[in-house]
Parts: sequence; structure tokens; C-alpha cells
Amino acid sequence: MKLLLLADQESPYLWDYYQPGRLDGYDLMLSCGDLSPHYLMFLVTMGRPPLLYVHGNHDLAYANCPPEGCDCIEDKLVTVKGLRILGLGGSALYSGGPHQYTERQMAWRIRKLHLALRRAGGVDIVVTHAPAQGYGDGADYAHRGFACFLPLLDRYEPRYLVHGHVHINYGVDIPRVLHRGKTTIVNAYERYILDLPDPRSR
Repeated sequence: MKLLLLADQESPYLWDYYQPGRLDGYDLMLSCGDLSPHYLMFLVTMGRPPLLYVHGNHDLAYANCPPEGCDCIEDKLVTVKGLRILGLGGSALYSGGPHQYTERQMAWRIRKLHLALRRAGGVDIVVTHAPAQGYGDGADYAHRGFACFLPLLDRYEPRYLVHGHVHINYGVDIPRVLHRGKTTIVNAYERYILDLPDPRSR
């Protein structure tokens, strides 16, 4: 399976300079937030794969202009093309925005999903906006990661955690890919291609 991961910055390659065929071959698109709803609608219109998204801390426009044709997976565990995918958008609370959460609030969101996770036998991909604490987060207050993501990873051992929020161009030492246990953590800034075996063939 070929997944297109998106976050934070609209890709000129896929929007401003789009050419027919550039979305061919993808099975699924995942948006980690802070992207224009018009951009997501363009991608799902021009490409054939479904597009799932969570909110970033700047996605205020989604309230009045949700990206049509795309599926919001906030606080949901969904199965798409054999992949169990969990959505937990938003960032750490820093200015009081609608998609900002305290550590306690995010932990409560996760606790409410444990029954669904147990029934599904776990999760393959966790889609977030903010990173996990200590794994690609920023030193500043607004870009700190969530500590409560760590026990989620340790308990269910998803194959991937995909996030945004921390822009790769913030600094030369910002990692694109990290690992914690059996989980690969990917910063999806702008666009990232993820190839993985088809789970339906297991």
C-alpha cells in the first residue's frame, strides 16, 4: 500500500504546480492538520484514494468550511483498506484555541477510545497533529508534545504514529523519522510517502 501523508504546508508540487497523474498510485491520504480545506478538497477531487484528516491548531476555517469529500477521524478508530487508524488532532494548550488541549484533556480523549481499541485488537496507524513528548516535538511552549501519547504507543504498539505541527524547516536538526519500540514516528510536514505491505494480505 502507498500512503500520502500531509501536514502544515500545502505542497506546491501537488497544488500550485499540479499535473494530472501526480496522485496516481496512492491507496490512502492522511492529513495531520493545519492545511487549507480547499487544498484537501482539491486533492480528494483530483485523486482517487480516500482522505482522512484530523484538526491542527490553526484549522479554524473547518468549522464553517469543512473539507467536502474528506473524512474527519477525530476521536475515532476507523478501518480503511484493512488498516486500523486512530485520529487525535489538536496541539497542546498555549493560547486557548478550539483545537488546543491540556495534557489531562488529551489523556481523557485517549481513555475514551480504549474499549474500541481492545475490540479492534489494537491499531495500525495513529494520526495526530502534535507529536509525542520527546519524539520530534519543539522546545517552545506551543510545540511541546503530549506525554500521554507514550503509554498509548507502548500499550498498543501501532506500526506508525504520524504527526505534524513541527515544521521541518524550523531547523536543520528536526528529524523526519524516529522510533519508539515497535512504532515508527513520522513527521508528515508538507508531504511524505509511506509504503507498507497491504494489511489485507496478512
